[in-house]
Amino acid sequence: MRTALLLLLGLGVARDGSAHEFWIQPSQFWLAPKGALSLTLQVGDGAERQRSPIPLHRITRFDAVGPDGATIDVRASLAATAKRGVMLNTPGTYVLTLETDNHAYSRQSSERFNTYLEMAGLTPALEHRMRTHQTHVDGFERYSRAAKSILLVGPPGLQSQAHVTRPLGLPLEIVPILSPYADPRPASFPVRILYDGRTLPGALVKLIDLEQDLAPVNMRRSDSMGVATFAMPKSGTWLVSVVWTQPLMNSSEADYATIFASLTFGFAPASTFPQRLPMAATARDTRAVFQ
Repeated sequence: MRTALLLLLGLGVARDGSAHEFWIQPSQFWLAPKGALSLTLQVGDGAERQRSPIPLHRITRFDAVGPDGATIDVRASLAATAKRGVMLNTPGTYVLTLETDNHAYSRQSSERFNTYLEMAGLTPALEHRMRTHQTHVDGFERYSRAAKSILLVGPPGLQSQAHVTRPLGLPLEIVPILSPYADPRPASFPVRILYDGRTLPGALVKLIDLEQDLAPVNMRRSDSMGVATFAMPKSGTWLVSVVWTQPLMNSSEADYATIFASLTFGFAPASTFPQRLPMAATARDTRAVFQ
């Protein structure tokens, strides 16, 4: 059985810094072994979304961790001149992880920058501008992206979900405490926010319905343990996002270093996989092709 995954990178000229949400968008999150799946990198705010124009050279990491714990280097396949297959040998859950460099810059008027800090919940940065009497100064930031997506090949079963709930080393990371693909499905969806590997309290975490106009369904501040908890969605496709920034002291290149992080997941109709996958299921030859 083979599953073809096609990754399409945008070749547009628009800057993805003009919009703040950035995520990995599979055409479907629960994939039958014989199905075909395409992946795009999306960027947007509100009703406006588009394929991200980010060039391949800015993607420093793109890999997939499978249910057996093995890591597949997706970026190497993207960089290959010839189309190559990436083997997803084991049915179960896969976590895609993408990271960009921090060589992108955004400059906004003081009013727009202050509003953006407030809307993104970046209270420490806004307080820093007030404390240093910089609220009238244009905002100039250097930024990067960190994105994750959780996919399921085959029906839900008893495979390990440990790789879904452990940190994967991103500079700003959304780590599910409970997997949305656990069987039975949990009633709540708690996530832990990590910044440079440490728990991050006070970050504004948003749960966004990707089938609507990117309007947050719910927002939570991470607690002292870096945890924000949402009700587990029953259906649909979802984005969790968070932003964090730090002032750059005595830097000529920018005033702030910002990271935008996201996590996407979604559910298939109940009729898609009528039978649970047994624990001792035979591994299928599932191939992922990226281009």
